[in-house]
Amino acid sequence: MKRIAQIMYLNKDKYQEYQQRHENLWPEMEQALKAHGATNYSIFLNKENGELFAYLEVQDEKRYNEIANTEICKKWWHYMAPIMETNKDESPKTLDLSELFHLD
Repeated sequence: MKRIAQIMYLNKDKYQEYQQRHENLWPEMEQALKAHGATNYSIFLNKENGELFAYLEVQDEKRYNEIANTEICKKWWHYMAPIMETNKDESPKTLDLSELFHLD
């Protein structure tokens, strides 16, 4: 199992909107995440600065990364782009974190 942690950046006036969109996650997006091996996925908000901390576990990181090539993922990125910092392809700007410690 590979643990992935990332920081993303939410617009400060969009905290509620972000939460509502995830409470109503599209079934197709949920299916795509699971089909690409994502489990135990959580996102946390730092209300002080809009940073999002995302944590998930995957069986195969390469398989998980292939989700970026799916139409549903691109559609989700487009939907989320107005409320967070994104790259030119509308993917969220992320900062990958390196795991330094884990207690099982």
